[in-house]
Amino acid sequence: MRTALKQHWPEYLSEAAGLGAFMVSACAFAALLFHPSSPVARGVESEAVRRALMGAAMGLTNVLLVYSPWGMRSGAHHNPAVTLTFYRLGKVKAVDALFYALAQFVGGVSGVVAASLVLGDALADAKVNYVVTVPGSFGVAAAFAAEALISFGLMSVVLRASNHARLARWTGLLAGLLVAVYIGVESPVSGMSMNPARTFGSAATANVWTALWVYFAAPLAGMLLAAEVFARTGARAACAKLHHHNRKRCIFNCEYEERVPGAGCWEKAACL
Repeated sequence: MRTALKQHWPEYLSEAAGLGAFMVSACAFAALLFHPSSPVARGVESEAVRRALMGAAMGLTNVLLVYSPWGMRSGAHHNPAVTLTFYRLGKVKAVDALFYALAQFVGGVSGVVAASLVLGDALADAKVNYVVTVPGSFGVAAAFAAEALISFGLMSVVLRASNHARLARWTGLLAGLLVAVYIGVESPVSGMSMNPARTFGSAATANVWTALWVYFAAPLAGMLLAAEVFARTGARAACAKLHHHNRKRCIFNCEYEERVPGAGCWEKAACL
């Protein structure tokens, strides 16, 4: 464990920074689009349109983070459910999965805390409320089902795209598009999380723990089911990185270069 921390701390730090940046972006755009005194919120009366704008902003944020130096180094999981799914598929070692998850939770909390220091009362307003994710008017069962379904969809796309020679480069873009659509369409049902660390970051800062278990259990169930379906079709994950076309080292059980020549690691030595 100490050896992994000593050798792989840049990847762990990149995971924390990535989710932290995502949460700062989420808080900033939520305040801009939903705070009652925001000129954008006053100018755009339709909540559906504002949700669509929020989706576009966060989808773009997701894409930028996947292809950022941080994302290219760590693989841009930014989500314990994603990391545990790749662990289930044999791509991530147990010790790395543990430190990735810890880093993601630290990043989630740190991002919301950092945003609160800048935004202050604007982030605490009831319409923004630290971007907490809680079940909507359809209830807890609907929130669980929706979270599991969208998590299944996201992981299915990630697995298929990242292991396809022509689509692998665009995995981050496809994931970002799904995030944008999900926020615009699904958020009234569950708040649209798919991510235990993302939900925990908001919950811990706002001290709102409503149905927290939903946002831990449902994303994990949906993504693990996607992995099971993927594996049972005879497919095999080459690596756990969402974007492998870069010169950053790979700490995972990587077989990208030998399976997809020219589409994975640029140098054999980069895969550790």
